[in-house]
Amino acid sequence: MTRIQHPLELLAPAKNADFGIEAIKHGADAVYIGGPAFGARYGAGNSIEDIARLSTFAHRFNARVFVALNTILHDNELEDARQLAWKIYEAGADALIIQDMGLLELDLPPIQLHASTQTDNRNAAKVKFLEDAGFSQLVLARELSIAEVSAIARQTTLALEYFVHGALCVAYSGQCFISHAHTGRSANRGECSQACRLPYTLVDDKGKVITEDQHLLSMKDNNQSENILALIEAGVSSFKIEGRLKDLSYVKNITAHYRRLLDAIIAANPAYRRASSGYSTYTFTPQPDKTFNRGYTDYFAGGRQDDIGAFDSPSFVGEIIGNVLEIGDGFFTVDAEKPFNNGDGVCFYDGHGEVVGMRINRAEGMTLFPAEIPEELTEGATLFRNRDQEFERALEKDSAERRIAIQPAFSETAEGFRLTLTDEDGISASVDLPHAKEVAKNAERALATLQENLGKFGNTLFAASSPKIELTQPWFLPVGAINALRRETTEKLEAARQAAYQRPLRATPAANPAPYPQDELTYLGNVFNSKARAFYEKHGVKLIADAYEANQEKGLVSLMITRHCLRYSFNLCPKEVKHLKPDPMTLVNGSEKLILKFDCKACEMHVIGKMKKGVKLQLGTIRPS
Repeated sequence: MTRIQHPLELLAPAKNADFGIEAIKHGADAVYIGGPAFGARYGAGNSIEDIARLSTFAHRFNARVFVALNTILHDNELEDARQLAWKIYEAGADALIIQDMGLLELDLPPIQLHASTQTDNRNAAKVKFLEDAGFSQLVLARELSIAEVSAIARQTTLALEYFVHGALCVAYSGQCFISHAHTGRSANRGECSQACRLPYTLVDDKGKVITEDQHLLSMKDNNQSENILALIEAGVSSFKIEGRLKDLSYVKNITAHYRRLLDAIIAANPAYRRASSGYSTYTFTPQPDKTFNRGYTDYFAGGRQDDIGAFDSPSFVGEIIGNVLEIGDGFFTVDAEKPFNNGDGVCFYDGHGEVVGMRINRAEGMTLFPAEIPEELTEGATLFRNRDQEFERALEKDSAERRIAIQPAFSETAEGFRLTLTDEDGISASVDLPHAKEVAKNAERALATLQENLGKFGNTLFAASSPKIELTQPWFLPVGAINALRRETTEKLEAARQAAYQRPLRATPAANPAPYPQDELTYLGNVFNSKARAFYEKHGVKLIADAYEANQEKGLVSLMITRHCLRYSFNLCPKEVKHLKPDPMTLVNGSEKLILKFDCKACEMHVIGKMKKGVKLQLGTIRPS
């Protein structure tokens, strides 16, 4: 009996097609990329031609391409979005990642639909509804614990994605409106102003300052390296790396890191398999600490915990490398164990807690000569390295190669010889070589030459195991004939793989429309167009408010809902400390004040404010060109 193997998908970000190609080379089973418009990362758009180029490359390895079309849409954008969806499909992409349910009321192509993290997927009822609505894959909320993921997985057949690495939005995705309230730039439309990375002063209900000028809504970066097996066992099948705006070295390094982790699990457990074909080799050793991060946390994977915030700085500080021993004229010395390189970037905290950086022009052992020594640097200061020049240079070059395993088999036919290539997916191609059978004068040399030339696949996507040679006796064959036969068979195998690739099918919605888990939607439902309204009405929602971006909410409302709790962070949690009450607090940034209210039953914090006067949503900024 054949055992069913469950595919595990490593899903990497692609700022553009070239980044996506490198992600696949470094081991990604799938990549997600923005199209020309309507993606929730403004500034990470790509042409249809580039999506087609990326899809062609990905499909060689049975890897998939997901295109983010995941903003909420105004009525006058729906037709543009519908046409764009068709162009994306015709370009060869495998799935659309969407947030706006109005798209489901349009004539979409038969492309698989994935529910964006912006759809706020944090309970089984919501996930089950989206499954019934015709989605095939869904991005779970970052805040979910492994136990909560397991509970959801038991009630759905959807493929579940979980963010395993990268920046963390402090709010539940799709439930943050601070950017629009303050600037008119909507996070739900890909233009977040990142107010969460600003410094704030925290004041209690009596006016007492709890802490000053800290980045209280800034989270450390996500790193689930230690939890991958637990997430698999909980029901996650797609492991998503954040970062469509990150640089190429990040994509290479982090993709390779998680590829190695998943491959180790797959090698130890026959119940799992890779979701695509081929294996990657690297010219470097993946090290997540070497690329941009704000410090790491596994967030709520194991439940609520301390130290999830990057309160001191939203910048990349890097690894601790030692303390400053002496400051001289144009140089300083460090007591470090690791060597330095010319071009390294180092930094330290000044007396105000701000990060100050400098570039090392020349390193002579532990004596460093920077371009300029900051006035704030003092003897005894702790030094961090936030750019390892040697590591970065390794990633600037071709740093990975991905090959599909094949088995060559060479045999005789009545008219000559036959070469058959069979790849790791079981796809085969054969080419016959009509040729006279001439006994080799040197049998040993003839066989060695045949073995050598049948194994040369250096400029292709294949890597061959030792050829199987089935001959009645050693025959003489010209090297040119062998090489031509190998090349022709290789081309035929590539064509066979291309013909065999099948894009995943669109899931069929349930025959009877499933009721939405709520019968009323406030502005938190992000309904911004008539088609979305019709969708929810069809699914039993009776009262539907306009999205916050419609500017109908004039008073104080929750501009952010988050599981992060500042009462907990400062040991003021009523659940942890007796006699405390969950009284409101205030965040202050200059003249800006945000009220914090605490829902202890749900264990959530609401950041409350109102829209600034004169704020208007700028339509057209993300329309296709």
